Amino acid sequence: MKRKIAIIGSGFSSLSAASYLAKAGHEVDVYEKNSSLGGRARQLKKNGFTFDMGPSWYWMPDVFESFYNDFGKTTSDLYELERLDPGYQVVFGDKDAIPIGDSLEKIYTVFEKEEPGSSEKLRRFMARAKENYDIAIKDLVYRPGLSPLELVTPVTIRKINYFLSTIKKDVYKEFKSPKLRQILQFPVLFLGAKPSNTPSFYNFMNWADFGLGTWHPKNGMYRIVEGMVSIASEMGVRFHTHSSVEKIEVNSQGKAEGLIIEGKKISVDIILSGADYHHTEGLLDPKYRVYSESYWDKKVFAPSSLLFYIGLSKKIKEVYHHNLFFDVDFDRHAQAIYDKPKWPDNPLFYANFPSVSDPTMAPKGKEACFLLIPIAPGLEDTPELRKHYYELIMDRLEKLTGQELKTYVEFYESFCVNDFIETYNSYKGNAYGLANTLLQTAFLRPKLKSKKVKDLFFTGQLTVPGPGVPPALISGKLVAELIQKGT
Repeated sequence: MKRKIAIIGSGFSSLSAASYLAKAGHEVDVYEKNSSLGGRARQLKKNGFTFDMGPSWYWMPDVFESFYNDFGKTTSDLYELERLDPGYQVVFGDKDAIPIGDSLEKIYTVFEKEEPGSSEKLRRFMARAKENYDIAIKDLVYRPGLSPLELVTPVTIRKINYFLSTIKKDVYKEFKSPKLRQILQFPVLFLGAKPSNTPSFYNFMNWADFGLGTWHPKNGMYRIVEGMVSIASEMGVRFHTHSSVEKIEVNSQGKAEGLIIEGKKISVDIILSGADYHHTEGLLDPKYRVYSESYWDKKVFAPSSLLFYIGLSKKIKEVYHHNLFFDVDFDRHAQAIYDKPKWPDNPLFYANFPSVSDPTMAPKGKEACFLLIPIAPGLEDTPELRKHYYELIMDRLEKLTGQELKTYVEFYESFCVNDFIETYNSYKGNAYGLANTLLQTAFLRPKLKSKKVKDLFFTGQLTVPGPGVPPALISGKLVAELIQKGT
């Protein structure tokens, strides 16, 4: 039965759901509060430089390919994709870095060089990671989180120990080198939690990293948004930018019946929100909200970020496309995010130089640089703090790469907690959603379907399967299937 469906927000999960629902024959309109589509995956273009403002890592290419295949497309129909070599490097100090190459053999070699005997351990570790990845992708992540029984399969019963142990325990048991331990725990940060709180099963992220590799779409991550918008448009989806939703209208029978945008009511049959879950429930009258303020306050959120977008007037040495600077205490920074939230004294940081591998991202002879410091959500955010950390990180970057940078800065712009709140209505300014801890996995996450309002649904990083771009594509497919079952 054809229904009129309104989708709030145009992030990856919304674009995914919109495409599936329109393909099923529904009339779909997407309402985006900002001037561009794509939610957090926006681009900043300035003086010939291009920066991906949101996601910058392209992992799990199989999930993207699967989505495109559902609409008779392949990745190569939409953009040019290159596997990076190295995928990234981890910098531990001056002239002390470990590159993660584009094949397992290259990675085994660098592990063995760092810790004799570790390559064989890594082979076994990766075999388990691949097995878990196959289970996760084929068996678990495409389930809607309605019941704990979704996790109970003949395969997962055999894997029960992987849900009772943690990533940190497993890594520390196998590997002695502090550097290798940090590298193997790094992918878990994409799940938004400390390795000591993340079930071992999630070591499938190590397969996503080492096994499937790190990729880059030419012209930047926004090419994914453009590709998905083109698919949705072909399916008949209509997009409306500068359309901030002020209220979700519910009738006397407890059914969602419309959106208020700029004071005008738009009547619909079904409402789906890909916007921040907490914000979306705030658009409802209090009696229709499923989750209380105390519920959200007790949840473990993934970090927020302080971001700098920097145009440099020269090419930079000693860096790759992706660079992780782990030259300070990993655990101490994690404590400042999760245990005792505060601004870190000496933060880890990530540096992205996309123009190293993609010349379209900066003018000739220049370099686009994007720096990210993970921080706790909800922290105070002031111009003075941003300036302090800009100077701190640029000084470290100069020292660790052995070159002058600050005098070559043409411009820089920053983005932090206040911007996440203002631009994306993000709860406490979080950047990545709800962490995937054991008690926030699958059916224990906020639901795709409202328990109090009929025909109101949710998708995105605060619900199943969790944070990240590939999970967002999956979340959109899951909620579309759920809506289809009820129509």
